[in-house]
Amino acid sequence: MALMSISVVPLGTPTLSIGDYIAKIVRTLDEGEVKYKLTDMGTIVEGEARHLFKIAHKLHETPFTEGVLRVITTIEIDDRRDKEVKLEDKVKSVRARLK
Repeated sequence: MALMSISVVPLGTPTLSIGDYIAKIVRTLDEGEVKYKLTDMGTIVEGEARHLFKIAHKLHETPFTEGVLRVITTIEIDDRRDKEVKLEDKVKSVRARLK
């Protein structure tokens, strides 16, 4: 299991707010029935690496369907093969160390 951090930023939108575009991206995630966590600075998605790359492409394309002409997408994938990693595992590990 792998984790992907993804941030999709549409450029050249009519207003400075991009919340409507992000909501559309989250709807796209919901349609795919994947585990994800929305954060203030991006989204974390859980799945097999090959599936995460497909999801990243789909999310990157979403603002273009809304008429945006430029999109910057940043992804980071942590693909650990020695054990299964799920959403929140890293946070739990750090919190345990803080006790």
